[in-house]
Amino acid sequence: MTNISAKLVQALRRKTNAGMMDCKEALIACNGDITQAEEWLRKKGITSAGNKGERTTAEGVIGSYIHTGGKVGVLVEVNCETDFVARTEEFQNLVRNIAMQIAASPDVEYVKVEDIPADVVEKEKSIAMGRDDLANKPENIRAKIVTGRIEKLLKEMCLLNQPYARDSNITIEELIKQNIAKLGENIQVKRFVRFVLGEIPS
Repeated sequence: MTNISAKLVQALRRKTNAGMMDCKEALIACNGDITQAEEWLRKKGITSAGNKGERTTAEGVIGSYIHTGGKVGVLVEVNCETDFVARTEEFQNLVRNIAMQIAASPDVEYVKVEDIPADVVEKEKSIAMGRDDLANKPENIRAKIVTGRIEKLLKEMCLLNQPYARDSNITIEELIKQNIAKLGENIQVKRFVRFVLGEIPS
């Protein structure tokens, strides 16, 4: 069975915290049976990511990436639970891929939406409310449009919501969840700094 609806994929994803492509693969393998697909994911260790999200991450590494030409550089701290996992090739590759993603994402300023300061959110709302194309719309319609625009803008500012440069079918958050399932530990991006030649990092 290859004709799997997006709604069914989303339902399995909500139940398992697995990535979109993993959910689709599981549903195809199980002919669209969501219960069997959940078991299929569990057998592969993919559903365990959501259960590890609250565990303490006291180890990890600070990774770096200098883009070709030496004009853009990144430092990123990625945490895990043990030094053993921090030293694995899989974890090191993940950190490097995240650093490369940050280097290629000039508009990304925060790790996740919850990190964006309230004053920044309010400023963007004010700007959005004042847009000329909303001037003649009723207040309730304006508010709805602004809410949608702000949600989209905030996600564009955050690393975890970015489509992964090497596979646009998943986000950076889903990439991390895949590695959580693979490595068996909670993994968190703590912070990052993007350096551009001649600019002062914020």
